[in-house]
Amino acid sequence: MKTVLITGGAGFLGSHLCDYFMNKDYNVICMDNLVTGREENISHLMKKNRFRFLNHDVSKRIDSDNLNGDIDYILHFASPASPVDFDKMPVEIAMTNSVGTLNMLDLARKKNAVMMFASTSECYGDPEVNPQPETYNGNVNTTGIRSCYDESKRFAESLIMAYHRAYGVDVRIARIFNTYGPRMRRMDGRAVPAFINQALHDEPITVFGEGKQTRSFCFVDDEIEGFYRLLMSDEKYPVNIGNPHEISILDFAKKIIDVTSSSSEIVFKPLPEHDPKVRRPDITKAKEKLDWEPKIGIDEGLKRTIEYFKGVNGIK
Repeated sequence: MKTVLITGGAGFLGSHLCDYFMNKDYNVICMDNLVTGREENISHLMKKNRFRFLNHDVSKRIDSDNLNGDIDYILHFASPASPVDFDKMPVEIAMTNSVGTLNMLDLARKKNAVMMFASTSECYGDPEVNPQPETYNGNVNTTGIRSCYDESKRFAESLIMAYHRAYGVDVRIARIFNTYGPRMRRMDGRAVPAFINQALHDEPITVFGEGKQTRSFCFVDDEIEGFYRLLMSDEKYPVNIGNPHEISILDFAKKIIDVTSSSSEIVFKPLPEHDPKVRRPDITKAKEKLDWEPKIGIDEGLKRTIEYFKGVNGIK
């Protein structure tokens, strides 16, 4: 029976990964300091024999005595990732993706484990190429409000490849595009939870700028399957994992209103600093290398996500 360590395992993506690997009969070690992760995301796993929760900040050195035994896979998914976090905890974000990545690479080297990193489409910055292939090096502001996240992720990718070349660490890099689904934070600040919660309460839906900026939304179940296929592959270089279906934020807000039968109106506010104008993955590499592409359409994905937020809000 193999063992996987998932950092950020009590977060949105991390908790779904915990479920996925538990269902595949792995031993799962969930590491999270609960800065943005929530125990309720993993409460259903706490008493299971193959599951272990470790409250630890990944940017702090971990005593290997706390991790006795073999670890076959390390999935480094820790890091606040919402725009509301960039203002509140920029240093923590930068340290998690730099020092935290270093710590996990050292652990992977010691345990001879495969190390997979949750990178981001933010590596492409405000792209001048659309869609964005992995070969595009990006248009990133190195000192702006988003740089604590963007640049620490880019540095992490560089460090990961350095460890691979210098020490032979077996590595994977997933560049994650907009993902949505159950267990997103209600006050996350991103479009999906913000729009859904505003619509469920018939409150004005806040669209920044003119809403012409685009995003590409991938349902979490598809995203997790993509991660697993990447992990089981031998691809060392970054792979885009996301949905290539592109939609403007304004059209997305209108869709949320329609699906929820809300009476919400759309209001416009100034565009945040350095907000990307487009975001769409080129998933040619994922199709060819992983035989993966999303299967769950946005209507079905939104239906499941809205049901989750109805429960969170106590709405029948």
